[in-house]
Amino acid sequence: FPEMVSNPKLVLAQGTLNVVLKQNVTLSCLSEPGSPPVRYTLFKHNQQVSALDRSDLSPALFTLTISSASDVGEYKCKAEYNNSSGGKYSNSLNFTLIEPVSKPVLSSPTSQAKKGQNVTLSCFSKNGSLPITYLFFKGTQNISPQKTMQKREAAVIFLFINSLSDFGTYKCKANNSFPNNTKYSNSFNFTLAEERSHPQPLIISLGLILLLLIIGFALAIPFFLIPLYKASE
Repeated sequence: FPEMVSNPKLVLAQGTLNVVLKQNVTLSCLSEPGSPPVRYTLFKHNQQVSALDRSDLSPALFTLTISSASDVGEYKCKAEYNNSSGGKYSNSLNFTLIEPVSKPVLSSPTSQAKKGQNVTLSCFSKNGSLPITYLFFKGTQNISPQKTMQKREAAVIFLFINSLSDFGTYKCKANNSFPNNTKYSNSFNFTLAEERSHPQPLIISLGLILLLLIIGFALAIPFFLIPLYKASE
């Protein structure tokens, strides 16, 4: 046999590189050209996972079950002739564990607004693999383009309260690359802030009038008391 085999090629035979828990994936490793028999060894982070011997030119198939976060990472395979000291390594494949998004929370710094006011809405999912895509709704109609967040931060939109119809029910939804997993937020409603009357000017005016009356009465007392005092003498 030749002293060394050619570099094998590691490819996905089944599954995807973005994986979920309990997902099965199959890796194919083949040194081509090569003369059998060849031993193929699969490694994860330089630790041996499994080994298969092939007496023909068929690839070695390694089936893995992603049961925990420790099962993701970089995989390589090594091809070598039996009873030889040399071997060649393949390219690497990296698996990434994707998590579903959690139910997003829709919130605003204020729950009361009045016509002509600018307000903000924020939508945030605490858990889930990035990136996360958010979409805002009023009733059943979306009210903004979708926002894809590459960082763990809330998506924010700005609204202008123009009429009473803007005081409806708002929601948002979140999803990511996790299959068949879209989560909707709580409902959020803006309430119309009461137009407060402004009694302060009236109160101030009445207070000034009362104060003037008291001062006037106080000034008038001597004029009433002096004649009465003289009359009593």
